[in-house]
Amino acid sequence: MSRIGLLGGSFNPSHGGHRKISLFAREALGLDEVWWLVSPGNPLKPKAGMAPLAARVTSAIMQARRAPIRVTAIERELGTRYTVDTLRAIQRRFPRHDFTWLMGSDNLAQFHRWRDWRGIARSMPIAVIARPGYDGAAVASPAMAWLRRYRVPLASFRNRGEWSAPALVTLRFDPDPRSATAIRRADPDWASRHAGFSPRDQVTHHLIPSGEETTTP
Repeated sequence: MSRIGLLGGSFNPSHGGHRKISLFAREALGLDEVWWLVSPGNPLKPKAGMAPLAARVTSAIMQARRAPIRVTAIERELGTRYTVDTLRAIQRRFPRHDFTWLMGSDNLAQFHRWRDWRGIARSMPIAVIARPGYDGAAVASPAMAWLRRYRVPLASFRNRGEWSAPALVTLRFDPDPRSATAIRRADPDWASRHAGFSPRDQVTHHLIPSGEETTTP
């Protein structure tokens, strides 16, 4: 059974920080691969400034090349609107894979705002990766107050001891200053360089049409 880490996001655009944190999590958690779930639209982020899905997938594929990372826009095919539904659908579709949800501490700080976040925690283990400036908010968050009782030592997680989800493992990661927001500010026309490409989903192997509109769940 393959052990897969799932990292979701807008990837608007993807950058070296995504790659660095994915490779770190793969090594720390003993994963075989990391899948980047490029979201058609994030309900907690504004639609304005969101590049077309094909451009974001293309930028992610370029960042992930020659690494044990697969880029997918599988939500587009599944027709799911929320992360909890996406993860359950992925588990049904790939029953021979053992999945772990990867998130930064910035997402943990607002995790309680996600649709059925406890359902996400019950569906698969969660690995939280420290992100500078967000640790305090994450520790004080309502989600952490509930998840704290399910913390698992990293060594036990790697060895897959006698436990099942909910399970929370925390990782310390050297700060990486890169952010998609800063990249967009410095290079507002980045997506135009990927115009006209119809990338192939690296999990479903289907083409993602260029110019397809981004939709907000």
